[in-house]
Amino acid sequence: MTDPLSPTSPPASSSPAAHRKKSEDLRSHRWYGAKDLRSFGHRSRTAQMGLSRDDYLGKPVIAILNTWSDMNSCHTHFRQRAEEVKRGVWQAGGFPVEIPAMSLGEAFQKPTTMLYRNLLAMEAEELLRSYPADGCVLMGGCDKTTPGLVMGALAMNLPTIFVPAGPMLRGDYKGQFLGSGSDTWKYWAELRAGNITERDWQDVEDGIARSPGTCMTMGTASTMTSAAEVLGLTLPGASSIPAADSRHAMMATHTGRRIVDMVWEDLKPLDFLTPASFDNAVTAVLGLGGSTNAIVHLIAMARRAGVALDLARFDELARSTPVIANLRPGGKYLMEDFFYAGGLRAFLREMGDLIDGSQRTCNGRTLAENIEDARTYNADVIRPRAEALLESGGLAVLHGNLAPAGAVIKPAAMEAHLRRHTGPAVVFRNYDDLAARIDDPALPVTKDSVIVLQSAGPQGAPGMPEWGQLPIPQKLLKEGVRDMVRISDARMSGTSYGACVLHVTPESHVGGPLALVRDGDLVTLDVDARRIDMQVSDEEIARRRAEWQKPIPKFSRGYGVMFLKHVQQADTGCDFDFLAPDYRENAGEAPTEGEPEIH
Repeated sequence: MTDPLSPTSPPASSSPAAHRKKSEDLRSHRWYGAKDLRSFGHRSRTAQMGLSRDDYLGKPVIAILNTWSDMNSCHTHFRQRAEEVKRGVWQAGGFPVEIPAMSLGEAFQKPTTMLYRNLLAMEAEELLRSYPADGCVLMGGCDKTTPGLVMGALAMNLPTIFVPAGPMLRGDYKGQFLGSGSDTWKYWAELRAGNITERDWQDVEDGIARSPGTCMTMGTASTMTSAAEVLGLTLPGASSIPAADSRHAMMATHTGRRIVDMVWEDLKPLDFLTPASFDNAVTAVLGLGGSTNAIVHLIAMARRAGVALDLARFDELARSTPVIANLRPGGKYLMEDFFYAGGLRAFLREMGDLIDGSQRTCNGRTLAENIEDARTYNADVIRPRAEALLESGGLAVLHGNLAPAGAVIKPAAMEAHLRRHTGPAVVFRNYDDLAARIDDPALPVTKDSVIVLQSAGPQGAPGMPEWGQLPIPQKLLKEGVRDMVRISDARMSGTSYGACVLHVTPESHVGGPLALVRDGDLVTLDVDARRIDMQVSDEEIARRRAEWQKPIPKFSRGYGVMFLKHVQQADTGCDFDFLAPDYRENAGEAPTEGEPEIH
């Protein structure tokens, strides 16, 4: 295969012509092809848009769910990319319809885009259900848009391809490359320590984000688009292409062409997503040194596909998976370098037998076929397994009396001397308390303290924001401290680093043990033993629990009330309980058969 992005038809053995759909089998035929009054209305309103029957009748209708927005800087190029997807759809004989979907702009949306991931998933599902879509192209990339769109599309299970936004170009500061997030935290710490000036800080601000696209570190965006590619939901190689590269536009057009063929072949995500597919995605995330956020998102996505992925599987695979991508925040390079070094296809080939190449993908071929001609062009960016950055442990799942249902940490991004550490807790009740007191010179904190943040989980914050890289107190920064143990029920940006224990479950807001920690309690982190514990007796914990009072809900109306009532905990993906496949049975309702007849 000379062009991995080319939407070549799969081998004849996998898609015989006899199995191809006919025009009258198309889902959109119910809207456009019937000879009744409703179809008259659909056709006349399509004519209202200047389109004739020749443009759409008997052709696959391709819904392009576009998350472009002026409030999503990562997706500023999606207006043009949507046109390039449409070009491919037209070329292949389909009928493209662009439909805007909720845009989750990580940099601007408060308190967190994670609060709205499930809302996007619901919107994507209902857009595809209620409109005459035969197949769909999902356009996302900024952190929560990838899992949100995929979760919704899996629920509908139409032929689907994902178009990743692609990473932005490398940042620039005084001749040095800057990485999103990672260098933000680094230089912010230096500014607070008094080591750089406000003018230096402004130069970082002006140079760190200089093109369309997502964070160019291996943050949550590139972690999740890479996972989507490994799952087979993108054309091979799509996730690595920088947003500003002309090959990104070519990929969009190739995607538009391929989705039309997928409709005729009736190739749907649940036809090829398997437990092994998700194992591949987890393994790839680990080998990339990817974001801890992938745990929450992949569990939610897997459950939508009927796959029982859990924290134990992440930890099991982490123990045997080397980190071979030398990418920030755990490594040296950026996503642009990764692309030039061979991109995800080369990485997957380097992973060898750790990846199950027999899994099918959206282009009708297997993962092994899609990477068979991949090559690595810079062995310091994509390391051979024998020269891995870490032999294992890209992520670690912790348990203990502080996290009975689990917590996570990223050992690759922490100072090694903190892998086993015991220190006294310095507790902050919520984020406002943290902001008010963290830099107080009188705060009783040392480099050996363990900083604890409560009320930052799915219900507590609400929405489980990326507050988990808790700031180091200013007085310690001035002493040269750059890492210390920090614990919360929050998430952490994939661009962040440090000895941060995250996703503590159950969260403090629902009475999890994190709510019971007090100043001065000794807390022990042991990464190798996979433990996180407070050195407090069971009797004292029980006494504190009896005194604990449930906080007042953060919302009194609207979507927020629904979120608080139905969101699940981090260990099960933070999806809504009523969107779980077995919800109706558990609620005592009989499941409905088939798809509702909607016109």
